[in-house]
Amino acid sequence: MTNYFTISEAAKIVGLTTETLRHYDRIDLVKPCKKDQWSGYRYYSEQEIVRLNTIQALRCMDLSLKEIKKVLEYDNLEEIVAFLNQAEQKANEKIEQLKYARSKIQLARADYEKKQNDKQMHQDIFYQQIDERVILLSDSMQQPTLSNLWKYHDHFYQQTNDLQQQNYSFEDLAGIYTKDGKSSLFAVCIKYPCKKDLTVLPAGTYICANCSEKAKEDVLNKLLDTIKQKYGKEPEFIVQIVVVTGILQWDYQIQLFLGEVAQADD
Repeated sequence: MTNYFTISEAAKIVGLTTETLRHYDRIDLVKPCKKDQWSGYRYYSEQEIVRLNTIQALRCMDLSLKEIKKVLEYDNLEEIVAFLNQAEQKANEKIEQLKYARSKIQLARADYEKKQNDKQMHQDIFYQQIDERVILLSDSMQQPTLSNLWKYHDHFYQQTNDLQQQNYSFEDLAGIYTKDGKSSLFAVCIKYPCKKDLTVLPAGTYICANCSEKAKEDVLNKLLDTIKQKYGKEPEFIVQIVVVTGILQWDYQIQLFLGEVAQADD
């Protein structure tokens, strides 16, 4: 005996709204197996439920309703197999995108948890001993933006040629390197084939300060004045590390290389 479901029951089973089912009926995508001619009530059988669940699965592939309707009308095995191969590839691509998004969320959460445990950042000038860093300068990006920070490392992997991509890996960190008036975004290399065409930030003492985008210029000038007055020198380069402070916000840590200058002068 065939089981029939009202439109409300069918919508609940497949996780859709009754209005969606009425729309599918209007465009001939899924029509109820029968309608009461007096009341106009729609009734669905298990066959329509299966079709609705199939449509739900295809919608996850970002197919339009027009494309889904065409797919459901396939009666050629070769077409079906080709479509399923394509569907599997798209699903894999979406999985990789979600994995990447999850990794960014996990890193952001870890960073916020660290900030939660260390609420007060350095507000004044401070000194820091930093190990040598090898960085790859961007050939086109000068300043951080929402778009380039979201897929930051993709840019640098693409900048290396296909044969060398497997030889590089980068820290989850962004920064700006300025020398001789020219600024470039950079990625810190964890792994690299050689130092040729890369920039080395030497190990040693750096004079640092944290600041917002708005205060960056004033804080940088304060650091430069401090170096000039106390040490009688100008830095060879300027490093600005991007410090993520929110989902859509970031500050900076400015780092100026002093070499092996003693901190006792402070």
